Amino acid sequence: MKPLAFILLAIFTLDLYGQQSKFDEHNWKAPYELPSPKGWAIERFIIPISFAPQIPYKGVEDIRFTPGWGKATSDEYWSYAFLWYLDGEVNMSATTLNNNLKAYYTGLVKTNGRNILKISPVVTSFKEIKKDNGDIQTYVGSIQMTDYMSQMPITLNCKAHIKSCSDKHKTFVFYELSPKPLSHKVWISLDKLWFDFKCNKSR
Repeated sequence: MKPLAFILLAIFTLDLYGQQSKFDEHNWKAPYELPSPKGWAIERFIIPISFAPQIPYKGVEDIRFTPGWGKATSDEYWSYAFLWYLDGEVNMSATTLNNNLKAYYTGLVKTNGRNILKISPVVTSFKEIKKDNGDIQTYVGSIQMTDYMSQMPITLNCKAHIKSCSDKHKTFVFYELSPKPLSHKVWISLDKLWFDFKCNKSR
């Protein structure tokens, strides 16, 4: 079973490029390049997000799961990344990120943790840092939540990169997440996804 598939609807309504169509995550052709390393799982779904409809954007979420994402004994446990490919120019701030990710993980845990007796409130904390190369803005922060797999508290460290492309009326928000400290080797693989990202698909 895919890591998030059981919380998603099979078919979503997508309004991209000004035209209604059915969104098919398997056949949707991304107009950008986001690497898919060998052994990593991929998942895509529509924004607005079914489990966090209060996040006010339209677009697509494109996820990359490390091979050890769901393995409690792995150094890659809960280590993954996802891209928000958003319509228009979206303004981001530390406050916006805090609100968006609080809503996102509150909905995610609630949907997946229906059998958990006590779910702790999600707490997010982000700050802007020196821009990474090519970013409009770069943030670091953390997300404290209930791990619905272990049913124990977990803190995810997070990097968030904001980017726009000159020839697209789009905003890219790329999140890297892991419970491991930023000095851990797992961040090398996560960082490389963004380092190798390209606004346009190579021909």
